[in-house]
Amino acid sequence: MRVLFIDIDTLRPDHMSCYGYHRNTTPRLDEIANEGIRFDNYYCSDAPCLPSRAALISGMFGIHNGAVGHGGTCADKRYVGPSRDFCSIDDDNNFNFIFRKANLHTVSISTFPERHSSWWFNAGFNEMYNVGGRGGESGEKVIPVALDWLDRHDGEDDWFMHLHLWDPHTPYRAPMEFGNPFENDPIPEWITEDVFKTHLKHTGPHSIMEIGMWTDDAPAGLPRHLGKATNMSELKQVIDGYDCGIRYADFLLGQVIDKLKQQGIYEDCAIIVTSDHGENMGELGIYAEHGTADHPTCHIPMIIKWPNAKKGIVDKGLHYNIDLLPTMADILNVEHYKKWDGQSYAQVLTDGLDCGRDYLVLSQMAHVCQRSARFGDWLYIRTYHDGYHLFDKEMLFNIKEDPYEQHDVKDEYPEICAKGAKIILDWHDEMMTCSDSQIDPLWTVMKENGPYHTWVDINKYLKRLEETGRADGAQKIREKYNMK
Repeated sequence: MRVLFIDIDTLRPDHMSCYGYHRNTTPRLDEIANEGIRFDNYYCSDAPCLPSRAALISGMFGIHNGAVGHGGTCADKRYVGPSRDFCSIDDDNNFNFIFRKANLHTVSISTFPERHSSWWFNAGFNEMYNVGGRGGESGEKVIPVALDWLDRHDGEDDWFMHLHLWDPHTPYRAPMEFGNPFENDPIPEWITEDVFKTHLKHTGPHSIMEIGMWTDDAPAGLPRHLGKATNMSELKQVIDGYDCGIRYADFLLGQVIDKLKQQGIYEDCAIIVTSDHGENMGELGIYAEHGTADHPTCHIPMIIKWPNAKKGIVDKGLHYNIDLLPTMADILNVEHYKKWDGQSYAQVLTDGLDCGRDYLVLSQMAHVCQRSARFGDWLYIRTYHDGYHLFDKEMLFNIKEDPYEQHDVKDEYPEICAKGAKIILDWHDEMMTCSDSQIDPLWTVMKENGPYHTWVDINKYLKRLEETGRADGAQKIREKYNMK
């Protein structure tokens, strides 16, 4: 068996043409979707990059593995503790080791471990290739490594390759010679001029006035990535920059797909396409970032083309990224590990059955501290630290009718808010009851000066708000956080 795991950073499914996007962003990945199963309601349990991959690899929620942030104590996984044997039993039962246990040779081509000092990610791989860009590289640095590996192992069977591209991630870096395939395509129609005017008043990092997080500085040498957008034309450049990153990743992956076809192994090769998280592109007033526990940030693609599995179908069930580990264990006949939080959906692949969950709880503690409940048509968001975006304590959105989160309807549906809050409360009780720790890492983050990406000179930012016509927002932040 040969398995190709395509890990495209920061890829939101509704910007993929196979998920119905009006721009032709993913023609090569669309081929895989047509030959496999597309999952429409797939989410990362913990966002963004580091927490999401910690959850995927461990098969555990962040509340259990401990890695929920990008800095401080909670940027590291928890130690197993006194019960740790010669080897970590958690690492010996991670996602990568499942394939080792199924007698596959495992290889990873990724700079993620070095970017976040998350060396646990390499556990289970026989080979690791790091091109050295720490996530800042473009895919043309990565794909030749994958093609070379396939050439050197032509004719060999029983391998698993993790292939990771960063191209849709900020800063948007597709080479200018690639052009702009979307020059004549309109932006998503929900972002009207009136909506954009409200975004110009938004406070907090990665607003349209501070795409660079806290400033409007544009990264040197990357003309696709603006520092700010003050009109609709510049806004289009921002969205085009993101979509070009997706299309460029798709173009590069087409070379790998063609190589598999040239070697005569494409048909029998299992291919998984997914991401660590999505990207806010205007939702909640945030652009070019994945800093919330909402639908655009946590909703991710999942496409699986598997030999002898169902083909050309769409699954509508609710699933987490942590569910992939036990699913692969079932498909590969590997025994489950008692600490996994994921639930297998192998029967979706084999029989097309609905294996979806009743609800999901989503967490974000790197840019804000939020937990959300995703159930039915609803997304209920509870905020503990708003990252200076001035979010309300509670927010409620009907994702079916309002996927871009334009209308907070908590006042109209208090009973739905109560249901969402109870889902989070009951989930929290269950998670802490079966946890190896008595500490919820959310509160560790809060005690360690809040989310890592808010560790800035906030007074300097408040001054910037005042200088750019947002003094009201600056004053509200001072009042909310008791600043003088």
